[in-house]
Amino acid sequence: MKHMGKPKEPEPAKLFMSLIAMEDDIFHQGVKDLRSAFGEADRISERLPFDLTDYYTPEMGKALFRHFITFERLIPIPILPDIKQATNRLEEKIAAPDGKRRINIDPGYMCLEHVILATTKGYTHRPYLRDGIYADLTLIYRHKSFQPLEWTYPDYRQEGVIALFNQFRKEYLEDLRGGKQRSC
Repeated sequence: MKHMGKPKEPEPAKLFMSLIAMEDDIFHQGVKDLRSAFGEADRISERLPFDLTDYYTPEMGKALFRHFITFERLIPIPILPDIKQATNRLEEKIAAPDGKRRINIDPGYMCLEHVILATTKGYTHRPYLRDGIYADLTLIYRHKSFQPLEWTYPDYRQEGVIALFNQFRKEYLEDLRGGKQRSC
């Protein structure tokens, strides 16, 4: 006889952010504000060119770069919409006087099975969470590596980005094995 599954809370997840900017001082302001809001960063990636799309060019300019940041404290997955709302407010705070964004902050979480981005844009592969925020399943872990899906953004498909998330996953696994507790 099969037994009914019992609901349980998932493991706390690894919070990460993608920061896209054109100016170093704006990037550093974003990192400072994120540390104030979410605690100490445990990893900041090297500077990566953001040149596979011109989506942000009209608002933010050309020659954009990106850094990925992970945070020491693990998060309960259900708070992702709150984090997205907070990063939207930070983008507004750092915006130019004319209201144009000078930084794009995209939060997400990583667990052992996948990478999820928070977005305000719904689509077929983006289930609604709450408060106008959707979950974008971006990468899945299969065959000992993260893998892109048919809808994964081109920049998240790059070998270097996948290698970075594989490294983040190793560090996250060590956090879980070490009994790192969630925050929030």
